Amino acid sequence: MFKFEKLSDGSVRKGIIWHTQGSGKTALAYYNVQFLTDYFQKQNIIPKFYFIVDRLDLLTQAKREFSARGLTVHTVNSRNEFTADIKSKAALHNDRGNAEITVVNIQKFSEDAQVVSTQDYDINIQRIYFLDEVHRSYNPKGSFLANLEESDKNAIKIGLTGTPLLGTEYNSKTLFGDYIHKYYYNASIADGYTLRLIREEIETNYKMVLEKALKEIEVLKGNISKKDIFAHPTFVEPMLDYIVKDFEQFQFLNSDNSVGAMVVCDSADQAKMLFEIFNTKYASNTTIPEDLHLAAEEDLSYGKKQKESYKIKTTALILHDVGTKQDRKDQVEAFKDGKIDLLFVYNMLLTGFDAKRLKKLYIGRVVKKHNLLQTLTRVNRTYKDYRYGFVVDFADIRSEFDKTNRAYFDELQDVLGDEMEHYTNIFKSKEEIEEELSDIKETLFRFDMHNLELFSQQISKISDRKQMLQIVKSLGNAKSLYNLIRLFGHYELLEKLDFKKFAILYRVANDHLQLLNQKETLEKSIDATNLLNVALEDIVFLFTKIGEEELILADKLKDTLRKTREALADNFDKKDPEFISLYEELERLFKKKKLNEVTQDEMKANIGALKEIHKKIMELNRQNNLLKAKYNNDPKYCRIHKRLLEKGGLTKRESQLFEALQMVKNEADTHVIQNSKLLENDGYFDKMMIKLIIHQFVTENNIDLNPETSKFINNIVVEEYINEFYGRTA
Repeated sequence: MFKFEKLSDGSVRKGIIWHTQGSGKTALAYYNVQFLTDYFQKQNIIPKFYFIVDRLDLLTQAKREFSARGLTVHTVNSRNEFTADIKSKAALHNDRGNAEITVVNIQKFSEDAQVVSTQDYDINIQRIYFLDEVHRSYNPKGSFLANLEESDKNAIKIGLTGTPLLGTEYNSKTLFGDYIHKYYYNASIADGYTLRLIREEIETNYKMVLEKALKEIEVLKGNISKKDIFAHPTFVEPMLDYIVKDFEQFQFLNSDNSVGAMVVCDSADQAKMLFEIFNTKYASNTTIPEDLHLAAEEDLSYGKKQKESYKIKTTALILHDVGTKQDRKDQVEAFKDGKIDLLFVYNMLLTGFDAKRLKKLYIGRVVKKHNLLQTLTRVNRTYKDYRYGFVVDFADIRSEFDKTNRAYFDELQDVLGDEMEHYTNIFKSKEEIEEELSDIKETLFRFDMHNLELFSQQISKISDRKQMLQIVKSLGNAKSLYNLIRLFGHYELLEKLDFKKFAILYRVANDHLQLLNQKETLEKSIDATNLLNVALEDIVFLFTKIGEEELILADKLKDTLRKTREALADNFDKKDPEFISLYEELERLFKKKKLNEVTQDEMKANIGALKEIHKKIMELNRQNNLLKAKYNNDPKYCRIHKRLLEKGGLTKRESQLFEALQMVKNEADTHVIQNSKLLENDGYFDKMMIKLIIHQFVTENNIDLNPETSKFINNIVVEEYINEFYGRTA
């Protein structure tokens, strides 16, 4: 939960809730509305809640989820409407006083949408922004974040994400503050909110019918990209055959035709080709794959009828340049409703897309960094009795997955070291901004920056693409600096340049640059389509499943490590040779094998090693607790008992040692309780204890002690009492 005690004094105004995808961040926002309403009303403050998204489909999704939970939802349709809303002193839009939240797109925040002065600000209203998916669309050099920051300097900003940005250029923690709470994959899976993932490894082989085909491809290497090959029908058709056959078999073996699948394509062109071939080859084809013919020969008609229900019947192509926004919205809803079986996508729906029935993901390209985890977790939602989400890997994501996993492990790592320190400021200082502004003025010095028509005429005569690119970069940099100046409040720097005019000049300059780019492309382009067709015409691509494994997320390793360390910390006998051995074994494993820099296979091995250490320390703790209970749960006598056993030679029976020590304990405790100052006089207490030990061991329990052994026992007992008195760790 948020650090509520710091809200009223203003010391905490922002933070991040890092919860894994599918664990219910929208639900969390809903419960926070209830909690924070009560919290602020006790202080005579009226909270005003906003849930900020960066896509229309997420706005619709959030509105639906909040409404389903009984929250009144207000939406904003225009920038002007939001400007009026942010300046309004009314906290609610409904006249019944119901709990309410405003769901708004970040794009609706404008420079005018802000509380302009303290006189206009109603101190009885506290605005609270829940920022959805803070790993996207919050570029500090863009206008959205600056507009958000300026809308209400006093607002509380709570960022929500499943994969915070961890880089040095853009970093969620730097932008939105420290983590309020972390709820990663291991906890989510253990609690039953999300599923584990299974990766199916696919190998792409090819047969050459003619020797010349290989030579032709070698000749064409300079002109033909892998993107073109992967979008060619010769490659796409067998890939589609594998997907169709695999997914229909998946449905059949699970006796469930309600599940859906998604193909993340290598390119938009590949997505279009997959969709086209499916509609040509499969949409009206009723042939059933041979390996699904499991019915008895005498009942083929029944078997055929059964297998017909597991055929892919409907697909959709979701690309930003195909169809209208409404078309794409309708197709997404149709998929969620089970009316579409298979989606072909490129960049869309990789994040924020929540469909529980999506259980199989076909990866045709390597997705990078946090986007990879976002993409993989499209299939981690709980659905019926499925235990896993399945990822079919055509692109070999192992290396990128390991790299991304390591980054998140480092961020999560808080067991063998301190919590990650706050990031240093990765943004430009005021002085650096001033220096860049001077460079921009120098680059644009010879151009008329006041007369748009004259500026347009001047740049239209530039034929050098590099020179034009430098101008566009300078104008674009000015736009970024403008937003940084606003974000960090260096308002005096706004007088250095006419930034609003620069935005217009940038568009004009960029248009001319695009003309130069098109000209260069036309001059250099080589139509290799026919050559590619010839080169691929005698090649047969084959896709074969060669392996299956659970995707081990770094948090599983981290969680095992945490449990092992906690078990070690729970041990109250740090001088036990077995404890020392286990602790050193853990340290060696961590330092030499570098648990935060491992591959999937090494991670599995390390988890196994950690589990073995954990098992041993848990057993050691169990034995310690049994012995401690014998001494009325006094850990110091458990330690004394063990040290004497380790020395050996005192008694043949452990029970005899216990009886002697128990009598020493009873008498010594009585003396200490009656006069605690005994322990302040080490010399006197030492002499008292040596007499007591000799009496109980030798006289009462017939245990032979020589002077050296007597002194050994006495030193251990006295040390334990003194350490306990001064609160020192044994």
